Amino acid sequence: MKSRFIVLMVLIFVAALFTGCATTGDLDKLSAQVKEASMKADQASMKADQAAKDAAAAKAGVQESARSAAQANEAAAKAGQAADRAEAAAKLAEDNAKKSEAIFMKSMKK
Repeated sequence: MKSRFIVLMVLIFVAALFTGCATTGDLDKLSAQVKEASMKADQASMKADQAAKDAAAAKAGVQESARSAAQANEAAAKAGQAADRAEAAAKLAEDNAKKSEAIFMKSMKK
C-alpha cells in the first residue's frame, strides 16, 4: 500500500513539474512580447524627443516675438514723442504766424 502511494505521489509530482515548465513556444511568445514592448518604448522615446525639439522651437519663436513686440513698443513710443514734438512745433509756428500777422497789420495801419 505504501509503495503504491509513493509511486502515485511521484507521478503527481512529475506531472506538476512538467506543467509548470515553460515550452519553447511560451518562450517565443514572451520574446515577441518583449520585442514589441521595446519597439513601443523606442517609438515613444522618439516622439518625446521630437516633442521636446518642437517645444524648444516654439519657445525660441515666442522669445523672438517678444523681442519684436518690445521693439515695436519702443518704435511706437518714439513715434508718439515725435508726434508730440511736431504738434508743439506746429502750435509754436501758428503762434508766431499770428504774432507776425499782428505786427504786419500794425505796421500797415501806420
